[in-house]
Amino acid sequence: MKKLLALISESYHEFKNVSTVTTCAMFGAMSVVLGYYSIRVTPNLKIGLGALPNELVDYLFGPVVGCLFGGAMDVVKYLIKPDGGFMFGFTFNAMLAAFIYGLFLYKRPLSLRRMLAAKLIVVILCNIILGTYWLSLLNGKGYLAILPARIIKNLIQWPVDSLLFILVAKALEQAGAFRLIRHGKRQ
Repeated sequence: MKKLLALISESYHEFKNVSTVTTCAMFGAMSVVLGYYSIRVTPNLKIGLGALPNELVDYLFGPVVGCLFGGAMDVVKYLIKPDGGFMFGFTFNAMLAAFIYGLFLYKRPLSLRRMLAAKLIVVILCNIILGTYWLSLLNGKGYLAILPARIIKNLIQWPVDSLLFILVAKALEQAGAFRLIRHGKRQ
């Protein structure tokens, strides 16, 4: 429990660094741009890469920064490109998912196994259970009517998104981008 609280505290203190805020702004811009290139399969199913920059923020700055960044980006993306009605439940999901990723990834070595575990928890809790519930409230459709398609989509996308994150994060790490970001925090 002490390690968990220390991890959360360290993530909270990331806000003291200007480079944290500027890096979040850069990743936020990338998230908005990537959000434009999503594919709407059905009114309740969308596939895209907009979450990748958010996950990188969770990895670099932890659960607290990630949680606030995820919530802010959900609202910003909605304001820039409204897609249906606004539902705070989706903002909550974005914050919860970021917090979970931050707990699993922050200050830990990149690992496909760790990302698969974090992504599975997010897929089940945030995307399948809560996300389907928010969609059923928003669209007035039955929870069980839209659940099967969301389960299939999320379970197919789970390993693909996990592998994609690891490949991108390792490429950025090898290119020295993370070292540059972390070096900027010390100045």
